[in-house]
Amino acid sequence: MSQPADALSIPSWYRDATADSRMTPGHDPVWRQMIAHIPEQDLAAATVLDYGCGQGGLLRLLHALRPFRAGLGVDVARDAVARAEALSAGLPLAFDTPSALAGQPARFDLALSHEVIYLLPDLEAHAAEIRAALRRGGVYYAVTGCHTGNPMWPRWRALVAEITHTTPQDFSLDDFHEAFAAAGFEVSARQFRFEGFVPLKPGAWTKTVEEALRYVTETKTMFRFRLPR
Repeated sequence: MSQPADALSIPSWYRDATADSRMTPGHDPVWRQMIAHIPEQDLAAATVLDYGCGQGGLLRLLHALRPFRAGLGVDVARDAVARAEALSAGLPLAFDTPSALAGQPARFDLALSHEVIYLLPDLEAHAAEIRAALRRGGVYYAVTGCHTGNPMWPRWRALVAEITHTTPQDFSLDDFHEAFAAAGFEVSARQFRFEGFVPLKPGAWTKTVEEALRYVTETKTMFRFRLPR
């Protein structure tokens, strides 16, 4: 990011701080699908980074399903980092702000982010930050449906700005591709394609069944950014 990470710190993701604790159960089915799409099965010797970890739910779930050697979650939400530490006692996980990555170059084999990269004001700086954090051959999986190709984006952009402490950016899928390709990553992508039955919660985000189904089958995208060996 173009600013020091700590300068961008926020107390919590949502303006209603209690909503942060509801993110883990709400995201669990989507995180399970994300993990299912990751081809690397044996992570026993791997060190994993979760960028924008919130309260650490994705890292804990990945460790439960595919145990790894050590993990670090970073987030600008101060209260989320503290809560992640408390919820992860006894696991080989640590949590900090993104500025901690500066002291850990080329440490990680695998990096993840879920619905985070669309909030970062400087994609090129983020690509450089991830490149510095990964070992040669390391892979970064970034999932987002928040982009200008999403027909619901104008409504969602206003909603994100209203209910969170974040500032959404107007990126296209091509913007994500170009930023990481320019940083030297091999870039590939897939539609998220939620397998099985899609949980339906009509409301502020998806107002109809059709919107909900189209979002997870067509709009939500999973990028694979891989560093050459």
